[in-house]
This record gives sequence, structure tokens and C-alpha cells, in this order.
Amino acid sequence: MKEETNILLIYTGGTIGMVKDYDTGALKAFNFEELVGNIPELNQLDCNIKGVSFDRPIDSSNMNPTYWGEIASIIDENYNVYDGFVVLHGSDTMSYSASALSFMLENLSKPVIFTGSQLPIGDLRTDAKENLITSIEIAALREKGRPLIQEVGLYFEYKLYRANRTTKINAEHFQAFASLNYPPLVESGVHLNVHHEYLTKTKNGGRSLVVHKNMDNNVAVLKLFPGLNEQVLTSILTISGLKALILETYGAGNAPMDDWFLSAVEAAVKAGLHIINVTQCSGGAVSMGHYETSEKLKELQLVNGKDITTEAAVAKAMYLLGNGVSGKLFKTIFETSIRGEMD
Repeated sequence: MKEETNILLIYTGGTIGMVKDYDTGALKAFNFEELVGNIPELNQLDCNIKGVSFDRPIDSSNMNPTYWGEIASIIDENYNVYDGFVVLHGSDTMSYSASALSFMLENLSKPVIFTGSQLPIGDLRTDAKENLITSIEIAALREKGRPLIQEVGLYFEYKLYRANRTTKINAEHFQAFASLNYPPLVESGVHLNVHHEYLTKTKNGGRSLVVHKNMDNNVAVLKLFPGLNEQVLTSILTISGLKALILETYGAGNAPMDDWFLSAVEAAVKAGLHIINVTQCSGGAVSMGHYETSEKLKELQLVNGKDITTEAAVAKAMYLLGNGVSGKLFKTIFETSIRGEMD
């Protein structure tokens, strides 16, 4: 007899966990005790499904590292009991949270699938049911007695992506997320099409899960734009306590060549600020030195963000800083892929 897999749903908040009160029109949090009753299709899955919710579910706009730690703690406490985890999360900051969890969960050998929806679960045209059902089905996939997915993923509108490769691209369409620099891991159609060649191959040698909850949020993001002036740049680079700046540059990592700009950046780097060069384009990668307008940034020892997303760059910086990585090693480690977040 086939052994059923145990899947834990973790509801943090967001549209997917809401149902409409048709008397008032208001949305209210979903009751996990009524889960199967509201989605009878779940009975067709060979899974034992349990749910746990934040004491006070939050809108994802209010998400922060403290809540990331709460998600990580729930997974940690239940890791030996469940075969997979599905995190229900608002879509607005899902890529940030999913990226953060990918770094926080070291030696992960089970699926942690983030999903959500654009419409509440009780709406007639909702995308919530498909996203939830397929996320659970993917989390339950096994091969040779082991979970097939052994990383943090993000599932939305028929595609499972590596979580730390995603970004939200649309606030209205069901296809809300994209992973422009890495192919989908699984595509859902008539059948689940698993792209085995893109999955993380666990090489932890049976090592136990290590959960890192210390995330240092002394991090900022600055997007370059024509007209950025010296006063604004200097005020950001000299913020008290700032440890890392994600600098969204043009194209393949290009920036202005004005003396005041380069001097301010040079002074900040010498003062110990980690400046991470990422492209503000949705896809593509930083290639410092490819153009004259990025050669100087390379000379100034900016961290090369390569093809990392801004969301993953923020999470990775917080993770490295929170784990006390030395200033000398920060650049080397950041430029190295540790969770499949960059090429």
C-alpha cells in the first residue's frame, strides 16, 4: 500500500487565505478546519494535509524579517513530521520572503513551496484553488522514497520557479511572477512536467537542517535614474548604521561617470559599506567592465550581483550580515551562488 505524504500548510496571510462573506462583501481569513469542505478536490490527493496559521495573519505589505523567522521556526519545529511545506503568502512581497527562506534554511532536503493568488479562494474565477492544489501536489512528489523537490520554490499560474529567482511582474494578471534568468522547475498542464535538470541536487551528505533566523536589515536599495543628484546619493550612502546597499544600475551594470558620483561611491566603499551592483532590468546580468561606464565600478570593488534579482540580493545581504560574515569575505561569498540564486 502506498504511503501517504504529510504536507503542512502555513498560512501567513494574503488573498489566497481569504473568503468572501457574501452578506457583507467583506473578506475574512480562511478557516483551516473547513479546508477540505471548501476544496473537496484535496480528497483526491494522496496526502495528509494539516494547516497552521499565524496568530494574526498579515497583509504581505507588512512582512518583515521577524515574520520570516516565524515561518522558518514553524518549518524547523515540524521538519521531522512532515514531508513537505506549502506557505500561503500575499503576492506583493512573496519573492522577498521566499528568497529569504531559501537562505535561512540551510541543508534543506524537503520542498518548501510558496504560493498565493490574485483572487480570494471563494471567488467564482479564483486562481487560488489551482495554485493551492498544485502546490500541494508538487510538494508531495517523491522519487526513490525521497522528496523530488528539495528547495524553496514559488508556484503561480501553472509554473513552479526557484524562489530566489522570481520577481512579481504584474498586479492584475494571474501570471503575476516571472523568473527571467532561470527556467521553471515544474510546469503544470494535463500532466506535471518536471524539469529534472534544473532542480537543486542536494549534496548535504545527510546533514541536518540548519535554520538561520538572524537577518540584519541594515540594508537599503537605490535605483539609479537620470537626474539623481549628489545630495540624494550622499545622504543615502552615509545613512548611520547602513551596512549594505543594493545599487540598481543601468543595463549590464552601468552608472554615471560624473566625478561626484564616483567619489561618493569610492568613499562609501572605503568606509566599509558593501555596495552590490545589480541590474534594474527584469532580466539579464551585470557584467562590470563590459562598458566604460561600469569599468570604474569594478575598480572600486563593488560587489558583482551578476544575474541575481533585487529581492534575492536584499535577502542574501541580510543573511550574510546577520551571520556575521566578515567585511573581507562578504564580497567573495556574495558573488558565489550558495542557494542557486545566481549563475
